Amino acid sequence: MFKNRLSLFNYVLPVLLLFTLVGPVVGSNHAETLTIYSGRSKSLVEPIIKQFEEKTGIQVKANYGGTTQLAAALLTEGDKSPAALFWAQDAGALGAVSKKEMFENLPESILTKVPSIFRDAEGHWVATSGRARVLAYSPERVKMEELPHSIFDLTQPMWKGRVGWAPTNGSFQAFVTAMRVQVGEERTEEWLRGMKANGAIKYAKNTPIIEALAAGEIDVGLPNHYYLLRFKKSDPDYPVAQTFFKASDPGNLVNIAGIGILKSSEQKETALKFVEFLLSAQSQQYFTSDVFEYPVIENVTPNPNLSPLSELLEAAPAFDLNDMDDLDGTVKLLQHAEIL
Repeated sequence: MFKNRLSLFNYVLPVLLLFTLVGPVVGSNHAETLTIYSGRSKSLVEPIIKQFEEKTGIQVKANYGGTTQLAAALLTEGDKSPAALFWAQDAGALGAVSKKEMFENLPESILTKVPSIFRDAEGHWVATSGRARVLAYSPERVKMEELPHSIFDLTQPMWKGRVGWAPTNGSFQAFVTAMRVQVGEERTEEWLRGMKANGAIKYAKNTPIIEALAAGEIDVGLPNHYYLLRFKKSDPDYPVAQTFFKASDPGNLVNIAGIGILKSSEQKETALKFVEFLLSAQSQQYFTSDVFEYPVIENVTPNPNLSPLSELLEAAPAFDLNDMDDLDGTVKLLQHAEIL
């Protein structure tokens, strides 16, 4: 009997050791992980990413960084990139990646969800929300009649040392890219050098511009429209206001946050589920209600704090977002003008 028990022990022990090393076979499947390069900040998009994870069971690994830097990383990594999706905060970065033919063509079922102005002409990327450049200002220190009519007016002596901008920020660089297309390289460089000579104060990103206006460090600034609205949400009396320049001025650029699927990814079907989720009514309502951006699909309840889309488009310059693909040229121009 003892011999039989010993034989059984000699048989079971290796099995137990193998089980300990590799774990149980049954129930060992792990949730699929989707890697995203996100130029959108974590605080803005993490809530919607978590909703996607809860709804689908798919885990998301988001690598956050500056949109420009992430676009550069993708161009360097090429087919070896671990990313399945590039979620950018502006059309310029999407255009730069698309120009290298790194995006998969999106299906018509996705593209037709949004107006043509909010998607790539070749179907390589699609907008997830809309955003506008504005002039933010201190109503305590700047009278309405003093506000500049054009962004080019900010180089005048009266604004010396009073303007805040964020030259390293992706949305600002996208704006400069659009300006280059609209008014040419020479006039854009002239404006950049004029702003520098006029003592424009640099900030790392948009939020500090709004804070600097409230603190009295500057009197006007060049952010995106939604940053101030987030401050106003918690404090309706926050001492900053914002407006557009005159109609069709380059300073009123309407840009987008958008997303594309990488050709090199082996998770295209999973990535497509994420894109579909971002264009769902649930996600679009979040972007306009909580993030204060413009929705890109119909049948979403408008945010009363936002200017009507018709007013926004009337103020915006006539411009094709597909032309904003020369991000590298903008960076070189900023360096040449000694802004970066």
